[in-house]
Amino acid sequence: MARGFDFFRNPAAGRLPEAVGKLADGAAEATAVISAWPGYAATPLRSLGELAGELGLAGLFYKDEAGRFGLGSFKALGGAYAVDRVLQAAMASDGPSPASEVTVACATAGNHGRSVAWGARLFGCRAVIFVHRGVGQDRADAIAAYGAEIVRVDGDYDDSVREAARRAAAEGWTVVSDTSYPGYTEIPLHVMQGYTLLLREVEADLPAVRMPTHLFVQGGVGGLAAAMAGYLAARFGEKRPVVVVVEPEDAACLLASARAGELCVAEGGLDSVMLGMACGEPSLIAWDILKVAADGFVTIPDAAAIAAMRTLNDLTIDGQAIRAGECAGAGLAALRWAMGQPAVKDALGLDAASRVLLIGTEGVTDPAAYRRIMGRAP
Repeated sequence: MARGFDFFRNPAAGRLPEAVGKLADGAAEATAVISAWPGYAATPLRSLGELAGELGLAGLFYKDEAGRFGLGSFKALGGAYAVDRVLQAAMASDGPSPASEVTVACATAGNHGRSVAWGARLFGCRAVIFVHRGVGQDRADAIAAYGAEIVRVDGDYDDSVREAARRAAAEGWTVVSDTSYPGYTEIPLHVMQGYTLLLREVEADLPAVRMPTHLFVQGGVGGLAAAMAGYLAARFGEKRPVVVVVEPEDAACLLASARAGELCVAEGGLDSVMLGMACGEPSLIAWDILKVAADGFVTIPDAAAIAAMRTLNDLTIDGQAIRAGECAGAGLAALRWAMGQPAVKDALGLDAASRVLLIGTEGVTDPAAYRRIMGRAP
């Protein structure tokens, strides 16, 4: 393998995950609820025809989440939807609580926290958001702009997850996390159900008979990847697209878990320009889906992610410029590498007839990072 890249073909792939039932069952309700929010609009599915030709593919599609609810990322679909579910449950309980008496909390690298804070403001509750030392001030300020209280944690993302859980338990707050662990799965499932709207929009743009043959999707704790893989498995069964999960080389907890055949913690230092994907511990419910619904796992170095980010930001499609953040190009980076590796291409069934879907997970959510990487203002 080339330095910084790794690939693992999942031998357990192909079975319908037992955990996918609740995810699929809630997809329609999530779509109905989110599409009724003020400001809802489907994000564009961009056809990258020139890049497809360069890579030797029949089609290449980019689901551009930069404009999602003005928050700049797909995370707007998950965190805010979970806040809505928490408040609905609170108001329906035996001793109903008004929204103003509810406090939600979470840890974040930026985008999930922004979604939770926005949802809290939209629905009238309080939010406390925990950010680790790697989160830049621009990201923290963007969360605070929605009225959330920011708590700094001296550690990495996983440390901030633990601290958010500890403080929430002590204060009686409700954790709205995009990662799950033993005893905490219902709310992260709601987050993942929110994400499925993304693929329902893709289906509306591309008739089912022409759905992509492959999906390259960002890893992190696995919530987005599992939502995509689980929905596709439930929707298309054996005819589902091939799902490839992409991770930073120093935060490859999902590839490590697939290779070991059990949930594992990443061995790397979690240092990556792809801040939203620099996670060391997989989400429990996400792993339960990915362990049989993901076909392959690829790790990429930061240099490849940055090159892909630059490629995307230099594109103008249908008169509109793409604005991609540092995680948005991960799928393109992995695809570029895979197309240059005959063994990987063969293992994933990539050829001249393939139609590949990429998820443009975020726009310019961190202007300082964008300036540092791109050498220009967003």
